[in-house]
Amino acid sequence: MDNTLIPPAKARVSVPVIALGMYAVASGYLMSLIPLMLSHYNLDTAIASWLASSFYAGLLVGALSIEPLVTRIGYKHGFALCLGVLLLTIVVMPLFAHTAVWLVARLVAGVAVAGVFVIVESWLLHGDEADRAKRLGLYMGALYGGSSLGQLGIGAIGVGGMLPFAAIFTMLILAIGLLLFAKSEQPEASHSTPLSLKQISKLNHAAIIGCIVSGLTLGAIYGLMPLELLNRGIAHDDLGSLMALIILGAMAVQPLIPALSKYLGRTLLMALFCLLGVAAITLTAAVSGIYALGAGLFLLGMAIFALYPVAINLACDKLDASFIVCATQVMLFSYSVGSVVGPLIADNFLVGPQGLMGYLFACLLATSIYMLIASVKTKGRAMAGE
Repeated sequence: MDNTLIPPAKARVSVPVIALGMYAVASGYLMSLIPLMLSHYNLDTAIASWLASSFYAGLLVGALSIEPLVTRIGYKHGFALCLGVLLLTIVVMPLFAHTAVWLVARLVAGVAVAGVFVIVESWLLHGDEADRAKRLGLYMGALYGGSSLGQLGIGAIGVGGMLPFAAIFTMLILAIGLLLFAKSEQPEASHSTPLSLKQISKLNHAAIIGCIVSGLTLGAIYGLMPLELLNRGIAHDDLGSLMALIILGAMAVQPLIPALSKYLGRTLLMALFCLLGVAAITLTAAVSGIYALGAGLFLLGMAIFALYPVAINLACDKLDASFIVCATQVMLFSYSVGSVVGPLIADNFLVGPQGLMGYLFACLLATSIYMLIASVKTKGRAMAGE
């Protein structure tokens, strides 16, 4: 590919990263808002897990179908269009407070958000391979930093009335305006090459598993953690702060990922982060009190939110730039599969003695064992010269 088609990373990452941050503020608030506001609209709280799974089913569909949009209208306009569709799905919800309408709205929202993720990830993954970890760090920092601020809206703005929707609407409008009117360069979109099934099967298996587990855990956290905290007797004001601590942990770990990747293999790194999550959950079970819970959630955020960036970087390692959009689609598809199934499985744990934490503990412990074994096998092949 002609390198002139790929502008320097610094020249083109500020606009998508800032717009992503604005989206993340709105999304972070909305994701925690939905399970808490069901009773305000006379909807059964039991549908919270189904709303989460509906959203991630849309994410799965979008991951499979978004590439032609990028090719046809480009990264910037594709990003703006996806945010516009998301905005419309949010407008519908307070106007039509019916279970079926909300399920469909969240399904369509998932398709739109898949577009956001594939477009921004592909945008930032183009360019110098050596800088990918840093650009992914910016991506994750904007995503999780915005989400953390959005969580604070639960206490600052509340969960009832039209004001929450107005705040979310405003942030998305600002993000769309930035994309449409701010000057930015973008990669050439016409060089995306589809991956064959044989090529997909050769993508790093640990990377795919990492994305699936990221979906299994994050889907459950976004969809059910607010209810888990309510079941523990946490007040709304403290609930927003505790959810924000999860996202702050996610932010704190992002600068560590590229630094640790220089010294540790990515598969081993995922294993260690899973073990950190296991330790964090053990802390919340062994020590009572809101401060121990807050510390555990912060560490849990570090552990779980590290999996996806490490996995996608592993998947794109030494991959030709023309395959990056399709590779990110495969990774997002894997994440979405986990995200659809995760809330439905985790819902069964909510009534148990350990609640959602028991589900997360099982997922992370099993994954850490798999990643440790995969890391040893990978090291063995490298030493054998394979």
